[in-house]
Amino acid sequence: MDNGAIKVVVFDLFDTLVKWEPERLPLLHWRERSTHSTLPWILPSLQERMGPRFELETFLTVYHDVIDEINAEREREGIEITCQERFERTLERLGYSDPAERSLLAFHVTRVHMDGVRKVTFAPPERSDAVRRLAPHFRLGLLSNFDDAQCGREVLLDTGVADLFEAVIISAEAGLRKPNPLIYQRILTMLHVEPHTILFVGDTPREDVLGPRQAAMRVAWVNGRGTPLPEGIPEPDLVVANIAELPALLGV
Repeated sequence: MDNGAIKVVVFDLFDTLVKWEPERLPLLHWRERSTHSTLPWILPSLQERMGPRFELETFLTVYHDVIDEINAEREREGIEITCQERFERTLERLGYSDPAERSLLAFHVTRVHMDGVRKVTFAPPERSDAVRRLAPHFRLGLLSNFDDAQCGREVLLDTGVADLFEAVIISAEAGLRKPNPLIYQRILTMLHVEPHTILFVGDTPREDVLGPRQAAMRVAWVNGRGTPLPEGIPEPDLVVANIAELPALLGV
């Protein structure tokens, strides 16, 4: 790869720049399964606010049906649907017909959920240091699939290097999700550069390798587990276990 042609490095956020550790979330036991989730933190608040309208089994059934529905819409249309919308749809199906009441409660629950996400997300020092080393030599951007703009930007602030990024897109703000081609075009428009001058850095093969490659960007795949590249995904220009490797590979 011709490093001299690269002018911009665009990062994914979760599991690229920051580390997300869902195993630190509490366990939810439901239908003979145990999963790490923010729901054990959310449910007491919901029960308090919903009063007699709250029934655990009904809520969990409706909530997971809504998640499946939203995931299908995202996949089919390449759009983002926010966490707030997820809870609003759930509450509407639980009998909250008043939009203002529904929105207020969904906002409260979203913030509890996102505070939980933020608690188990952090930037390892070597990753923030890598960004600092790159910043004097390359323009920096960030493009993240995440369904809450406030929390996404808070997580970025927590890295200590947010001020080094001149273009930031969180999918919740854009209404689009990787690998929708339009979201890569949006970052190109913000940066005013040709796609071949961008090195896109991320951990998910479809969103962070295939999508940027189809947009004519260079790609560095973060593959910390050494997993094979899935079928149908083009070869990245670089493969790293951690973004801490990037400065040396880019000659800075």
